[in-house]
Amino acid sequence: MKKLIAILLLSIFALSVLTACTDGASDDKTIKIGASITPHAEILAVAKEILAEDGYTLEIIEYNDYILPNTATESGELDANYFQHQPYLTDFNAENGTHLVSAASIHYEPLGLYAGKTAAIADLADGASIAIPNDGTNEARALYLLEAQGFITLNDDVGFTATILDIKSNPKNLVINEIEAAQLARSLPDVDMAVINGNYAIQAGLKSDDALAFEDKESDSARTYANIVAVKEGNENNKAIKALVEALQSEKVKTFINETYAGAVVPMF
Repeated sequence: MKKLIAILLLSIFALSVLTACTDGASDDKTIKIGASITPHAEILAVAKEILAEDGYTLEIIEYNDYILPNTATESGELDANYFQHQPYLTDFNAENGTHLVSAASIHYEPLGLYAGKTAAIADLADGASIAIPNDGTNEARALYLLEAQGFITLNDDVGFTATILDIKSNPKNLVINEIEAAQLARSLPDVDMAVINGNYAIQAGLKSDDALAFEDKESDSARTYANIVAVKEGNENNKAIKALVEALQSEKVKTFINETYAGAVVPMF
């Protein structure tokens, strides 16, 4: 009987140790991070080389959606993720009861205005059509970009909750089509212009030189919508996470971003 009790106690102890080691990022030398394919996983590949020099192994798991990386980070399946900005994370936590926080801001992907059937801003005709993202976090950014070009004006102090209902004046009578962000590049043949997220522009083969206009990297949008490394609350000061952030905010990564994306992705460090 004593032997059986001893075995049970040993099993319970082993299970508690295993649970502790798998709850969020551990202090060992392996870091599991979820990321969007472009540009996040590409940037992480550079950080992986840096981390290897310090004895860390970075496992990069690529995702094509914006939900699974967060749920996997919450459950401890991932140590961190890198694909989203703070407003999206804040909304996700509120809607899903998760407890994720930012460990650091890494880069910003400015929205760009790209030509469809109309090649230049000066040629935009009365009644022309412009496609913009239909999600709450990016629609306002797109509208502010259109306002910066003089196409529309928005109601005062509407902030980043602006929708097409907040357009105060539209002198060219533009038809503004709200489209899923991932489909905007495909919409170009059917609209005069489209405002496209940086990551989707890159995936579609659009270059920064193709954009007719960009969000200003010094704008409120840049500061608000910087892409972050997200972790479960309590893990932001973990040794491995700090090593990850240091690698991502290195000069080597900054150089890679600037040389690879030529303005379509902007370092925020």
